Amino acid sequence: MDPSPELHVGVCAILGLPNVGKSTLLNRVLGVRLVAVSPRPQTTRNRILGVVNRPAAGDAPGAQIIFLDTPGVQRGKGPLRRFMQGQAVSAAAECDVVLLVVDATERDQQHPERLSRDDAAALADAIGPSKVPVILALNKVDRLSSKEQLLPMMEAYHATGRYAEIVPISALNGDGVDPLQATIASRMPIGPALFPEEMYTDRAERFLAGELVREQLFRQLGKEVPYATAVVIEAFEDRRERGDVLIRAVIHVERDSQKGIVVGKGGQRVKEIGSRARQAIAQLLDCPVHLILHVKVSPEWSRREAGIRDMGYEE
Repeated sequence: MDPSPELHVGVCAILGLPNVGKSTLLNRVLGVRLVAVSPRPQTTRNRILGVVNRPAAGDAPGAQIIFLDTPGVQRGKGPLRRFMQGQAVSAAAECDVVLLVVDATERDQQHPERLSRDDAAALADAIGPSKVPVILALNKVDRLSSKEQLLPMMEAYHATGRYAEIVPISALNGDGVDPLQATIASRMPIGPALFPEEMYTDRAERFLAGELVREQLFRQLGKEVPYATAVVIEAFEDRRERGDVLIRAVIHVERDSQKGIVVGKGGQRVKEIGSRARQAIAQLLDCPVHLILHVKVSPEWSRREAGIRDMGYEE
């Protein structure tokens, strides 16, 4: 990245309600499977940083956008939910641009800006008194039966006067994502790059490995069990002489019955979780991976402040 001053550089916090496609969007702009995604809400628990470098194009200078993916904005009881809400609030407080992602398929087309009282309050808490531009991304437009549905939706959001720009996108297939990035970059200050060009996240590889194991828990387990699970990487050994990585991870659950579900009959479920997670981690690290999983009961970990700290959920 050219370190000249003609570079848009800044932090963009990605906010939104659960399951609107924030993490899918970050993976799309990075071009790498960095963040855990699943069809279930609340898959993301930590704030995750991703760095995108954009070359100059015509009269537009290059840009370095530091995206902060955040857990779905929500109110709720318990230390884990408070932690997740705090991740979103703190991201909004330290950014240059807020990117609010909404699901275009789940709104009244004539009044899409109308949210439930709890959802509206949670978003207001997250964005807070921020004076930075708020860009609205209408996601999942590929699922609309007609693009004509977009016009009244965009007009209704525009009429609120809350948004600097409104951009329809599909994070899943990439439609509109490049114009969205250009819009975000144009709202950022000029300055030197903050990260080396080859760096796409500040998270350690062991953290990313844990996220990919947790992704499989959300994808493969029943309705409630994934929310009671946490993954702790106990060993991450880069075996240079063998050209591979050895990872030992513990899947924590809250009850014996949940352990039985995760392990599965004859251990088949945990083997399948490990197999798919290993493939994803190997793709990310670009080398063979040996993944060893253990399942442990840690009673009520998500309901105790000490429990969520033990699982690595702390500022």
